[in-house]
Amino acid sequence: MIETTGEEVFNFQDERFADIQMLRYQLPGFDALTTRQKQLIYCLSEATLFGRDITFDQFGKYNLRIRKTLEAVYLSYDGDRFVKDFLAFEEYLKHVWFASGIYHHYACDKFTPNFSESFLRKNVLATDSKLLPLKEGESIDALLNELCPIIFDPTILPKRVDKSDGKDIVLSSACNYYDGVTQHEVEEFYAKQKQDGPVNEAPSYGLNSTLVKVGGVVREDIWKINGKYGSAIERIVYWLNRAKEYVENNQQLRVIDLLIRYYETGDLHDFDTYSIEWLREQDGRVDFINGFIEVYGDPMGLKGSWEGLVEYKDLNATQRTQAISSNAQWFEDHSPVDPKFRKKLVKGVTANVICAAMLGGDEYPASAIGINLPNADWIRAEHGSKSVTISNLTHAYDMAAKGNGFRQEFVIDDETNRLLDLYADKTDNLHTDLHECLGHGSGRLLPGTDPDALKNYGNTIEEARADLFGLYYIADYKLIELGLLESEDAYKAQYYSYMMNGLLTQQVRIKPGKKIEESHMQNRALIAQWALEMGKADNVVEIVTNKDEHTGRSKSFVRINDYKALRDIFAHQLAEIQRVKSEGDFEAARMLVEKYAINLNPLLHEEVLQRYESLNIAPYKGFINPILKPVFNELGDIVDVTVDYSESYTEQMLRYSREYQTL
Repeated sequence: MIETTGEEVFNFQDERFADIQMLRYQLPGFDALTTRQKQLIYCLSEATLFGRDITFDQFGKYNLRIRKTLEAVYLSYDGDRFVKDFLAFEEYLKHVWFASGIYHHYACDKFTPNFSESFLRKNVLATDSKLLPLKEGESIDALLNELCPIIFDPTILPKRVDKSDGKDIVLSSACNYYDGVTQHEVEEFYAKQKQDGPVNEAPSYGLNSTLVKVGGVVREDIWKINGKYGSAIERIVYWLNRAKEYVENNQQLRVIDLLIRYYETGDLHDFDTYSIEWLREQDGRVDFINGFIEVYGDPMGLKGSWEGLVEYKDLNATQRTQAISSNAQWFEDHSPVDPKFRKKLVKGVTANVICAAMLGGDEYPASAIGINLPNADWIRAEHGSKSVTISNLTHAYDMAAKGNGFRQEFVIDDETNRLLDLYADKTDNLHTDLHECLGHGSGRLLPGTDPDALKNYGNTIEEARADLFGLYYIADYKLIELGLLESEDAYKAQYYSYMMNGLLTQQVRIKPGKKIEESHMQNRALIAQWALEMGKADNVVEIVTNKDEHTGRSKSFVRINDYKALRDIFAHQLAEIQRVKSEGDFEAARMLVEKYAINLNPLLHEEVLQRYESLNIAPYKGFINPILKPVFNELGDIVDVTVDYSESYTEQMLRYSREYQTL
């Protein structure tokens, strides 16, 4: 929880509210960067923070109006801040900040306010109208009449992303990527674009637009300067232009110029050109992600949520990922998948361990710990991919988890706990490396296979494919040969942790009576439940019940009886999942996800929730960004950048809303 380095003490844990624990992350080695690198990071960080309002709007049509209204009340409220309604109101606002809207960041369910509608109405009416997001000529009563049903009625727009089988998943999802169109109309629109477009090197159709129907005509509203989100993108581009003054090399300059051109034109061919050149920039210490990237927040898997990340290489730890990436062809050639689904020649695979310097958009406050881009399959095949594992975030997670009693509660015995103590952290990092660096970039689509053929099941299948690649190879002697592991038993720590998570402990993130909705959680459940079933005849893995010697209550545990056989199961699963992806077998994807990845055993779920609650651990975690403070000389030039970790969660969110509001 607290780490002491020399005379400095750093507390990784900050405040907790509801089911969320806020953490802080350090910027190790930042002071040793050159002034030019710090200046570059600062400008790119500003570009990252100016995308915040885009993400809020993408995640729900009413999110920005609601956030601004709640913030106005919070700032002007002059009553008792310890009464039940205000405390509940404050917690709700913190949820909205964390999730970039009124829907849970993982489960996608709409938050239930624990304060009364009358409390909100009374305090909005008492707020200075100049602070409220009123449209021209709109009254406060009209604002309330629009927003209160959205906030308080659980039947109105109840889920941000709803991929339930048998529904029109566009109409049933509250995300703000579609307006007035049905699922069938979306499918028809983009099928025609694919039909009319190039067969090879096709762009990621729909990635940067809202699909709308106006006057009976379906069209795209493109996200670009002079288009939708133009005022936010203008500020992003301003800071990208400032960043050009401090680039480390000409390729970084070319990358930023191409990203600006894409933001100006909104042309997805320009995005592909930028992505390819971004891949080629390998020499700089500083790198960044900025744009409409991941499609998890769209039930159709087409629209990219806006995200930003500024990073600098962890030079020592990068030796680990480079050992993996430099052997990418070996891993591809020895994969257990059918040879016709493998890449004959692996191109351009690079991987670095990095430190995050600033998180933004869909990467903030909850963030990934590993990233592999670009997502376009043809770019991966022809030009390769760039992967990162974010070491300072994983370190913060590890430090925050020390001594929390989680393993003692859920791991089956002392011997397995000792195994985890020895190898879990290292194999977790290696699994992330394999997943991001090689897993996502492995394999190939057969000629003629539509990259979007798996539709709403595509994200879950893709994450399962990358996870299985990592699980298969974490047990390979090749990792010992490369000096990445020192024991042939180390992989067992990853296998146990993964199966325990997929079968038991990830359920703590799901409320009673709910199903698994999020793609990464679905993928873990799919792999673990499928493996449990496949190994049943030989008792490879089982869920056993033991009595707690102190309470006498029965507790469920995962027991792995044959680790080598489990690896064989993972090999079979990887081969099948790759086939499904390569052939675009929608029905097989649908069967796997619906059978293994969604439903929970209610009695087991209840037990896990009760045990987890006794530990008093928040199931979700997110990060407070450091403040990067520029130091100016008498001419107004930035001559240094310092790091400040003192800002609270609420202070940061209110400052971001004040300083980075664009929409």
